[in-house]
Amino acid sequence: MSTSVYFFGGYEASQTDIDLWLRSAKQQKPNIAFFGFPWPDDTPSTPADSVVKGSKKSGQYKSALDAIQACSADKIYIVGHSSGCAIANAVDNGLKDKSKVVLVSLDGFTPDSEQLKRSSTQVWGAMCDGVKSRNYHGGLGSRLKVYQATDCKTEWALHFSVVNAAATDKLVPTRQKGYFQCLANLVWL
Repeated sequence: MSTSVYFFGGYEASQTDIDLWLRSAKQQKPNIAFFGFPWPDDTPSTPADSVVKGSKKSGQYKSALDAIQACSADKIYIVGHSSGCAIANAVDNGLKDKSKVVLVSLDGFTPDSEQLKRSSTQVWGAMCDGVKSRNYHGGLGSRLKVYQATDCKTEWALHFSVVNAAATDKLVPTRQKGYFQCLANLVWL
């Protein structure tokens, strides 16, 4: 069975950040086709509709939608991190056929009610010794999947632990360091 992953980085994720994540993901799972999208220029991190508008203005949305619609893989993961979840959710909503799609939200904007009706949709948060990640959606009950992080009690380390399994309080003290020494967290795969 063939699998493709389309990953949307969060606010200000650079091409270098995405390349670090992609390199690690491909090393871990060489039989999966991974594609990544950096944060679109001149796009705010909130609200979700402004994020999507920025993605459409940059051409990223159409490029991703076209690539996914042309993808012949048996299973297609559309994965967003943080504010990148708004783009992932919009791209998912733009697809005509979702039968092969798994939508994954990594500590970001929650998929809409129609997306959450699909049993394949995943929403992830992180926790470390009782401390919850920045966008932990506890109101989702059993729909929320929780990544148990280690040595990640600060805001940014815990937030990035769902993307970078190497994240620790010391290694990821700021948002800008989120992909530092990246070990792509593929717990959702």
